[in-house]
Amino acid sequence: MAAVVYLAFKVADALRLVVLPLIAALLLSALLQPLKAVLQRIGLPALAATWCTLLATIAVLAGAGTLVANRVQADYPQLASEVRRTVHEVQAYLSGPPFRLRGIRLDQLSSKLLDYLAQHKSVVAGTVVTGGRYFIEVLTGVILTAFITFFLLKDGRKIWSWMISSLHPSAHRRAVQAGDAAWQALIGYIRGTTVVAAIHAIFIGLALWLLGVPLLVPLVVLVFIAAYIPLVGILVVGALAILITLATKGWVAAVILLAVFLAENQIESHLLQPLVVGRIVRLHPLAIIVVLAVGGIVAGIPGAIVAVPSAAVISYAWPYLRGDHDHDPGADLTRPP
Repeated sequence: MAAVVYLAFKVADALRLVVLPLIAALLLSALLQPLKAVLQRIGLPALAATWCTLLATIAVLAGAGTLVANRVQADYPQLASEVRRTVHEVQAYLSGPPFRLRGIRLDQLSSKLLDYLAQHKSVVAGTVVTGGRYFIEVLTGVILTAFITFFLLKDGRKIWSWMISSLHPSAHRRAVQAGDAAWQALIGYIRGTTVVAAIHAIFIGLALWLLGVPLLVPLVVLVFIAAYIPLVGILVVGALAILITLATKGWVAAVILLAVFLAENQIESHLLQPLVVGRIVRLHPLAIIVVLAVGGIVAGIPGAIVAVPSAAVISYAWPYLRGDHDHDPGADLTRPP
C-alpha cells in the first residue's frame, strides 16, 4: 500500500498539468452542481443547463476581474501618493535618534541595491523567464479546467457509471453508494467554505472601507479567494492588507485591521467552521491540521487546498466501500444493484 501510494504521488506530480486542472474541475463542479440542478428542475435540458451554468460562471469571473482591474487603476494614484507620504515620514523618523540615517546614507543603501540587481541580472532574467513559463502553464490549466468542468457537469453521472460498470454486482452497489456519499460531502464542503469565504470578505471589506484603505475591491476579492486555502491563504492576504494599510493609513489603522483579522479568525475557528463546515467534514481539528500539513508538504498550496475535502470524501465513502451498510435494510431501497 505504501509503495502504491508513493507511486501514485509520483505519477500525479509528473502529470500535474493534468491532475491539478482535474482536481480544480471537480471542486468547481461541486460548487456549480446545485445551480445546474435548479436549472434542470425548471425545465432546461441537461446540455442547456450546463451551458447556462458555465456561461454564468464565466460572466461572474469576468465581471469580477474587470471590476478589480478598474478599481486598481482608479485607486493607484491615491495609493502612490499615500505610500510616498509614508516613505517621507519613515525617512524623517530614521534620520532622527536612535537610527540617525541621513538622506545620503539612504541613497547609498539604494545604490547598493541597484548595484546588486545589476550584478545579478542573469538571476533576475531567469526569474522572469520562469514566471513566463508559469503563466503559460496556468493559462493551459485554466482552459483545461473549463473543458473538464463542462463535461463533468454534463455527463458526470454517466462517466462514473462507466468507470464502475465492470465491477461485481455487490462491489458495484458499494461503489454507487460510496460515490453518492462522497459527492454530497464534496458539495457540502464547497458550499460551506463558500459561505465562510463570503462572511470573511464582508467583515474584512467593511473594516477596510471604514479605515479608508485604497484597493478595497481587490483586497476583498483576495480575501474571498484566500478562504479556500486553509490557514495559509488568510495569513498571506491578511499580511498584504495590513502592509497596505500601514503604508497608506499609518500604524494605528494597521493595528486596528490586525485586531479585526484576529477577532474574525476567532469567530471563524470557534463558530463558523464548527457550525458551517465542521458538521459536513466530521473530522477532529487535530486530524484537519495533520491533513493540511501532509497536503502542504506533498503538493504545496494545491495540496493544502484539496487536503480537507479529500479527507471528507474518504471519510464519507469509506464505510460504504467497506460494506458497513450492506446489512442496512433501508440502504439499498432507492437504487437497484
